[in-house]
Amino acid sequence: MTFRTMAPLTVWTVAQLAIAATGDGSCGVLSGAGGPAASAASGVPAASGFALRDGEPVDFIAGGKTVPGTLHVLSDGGAYRAYWQPQGRPERYVLASAGTDAVRLIATPMQGTPAANGLPGTALNPQQVLSCPAL
Repeated sequence: MTFRTMAPLTVWTVAQLAIAATGDGSCGVLSGAGGPAASAASGVPAASGFALRDGEPVDFIAGGKTVPGTLHVLSDGGAYRAYWQPQGRPERYVLASAGTDAVRLIATPMQGTPAANGLPGTALNPQQVLSCPAL
């Protein structure tokens, strides 16, 4: 899977993402960790974008539960693969592109060599997750 440059980051609340996802089978959101704790006006947790680089902290938010995790980015012949790993767990899930700002989390062994120097560093909006692992 090759990631291309994405549109500038937009901060969405989890509620807004849930509304936007209605009908598409979304079961959660991948969001940059440590982003705004809540929307100032509503107090609803906000989802934020994140950079596609090894070691990036990324949370999985579903059903009112937040699971902290980390991205692992590997390079394979000019293509980058991003994997999300829940904190304290051995499982790793590849981020399989499922359209604009949407991914599927698929448990699979990692392939490639670790990407160096923060590459590719592509900025992503919060990602709607269309297939959620049981965490």
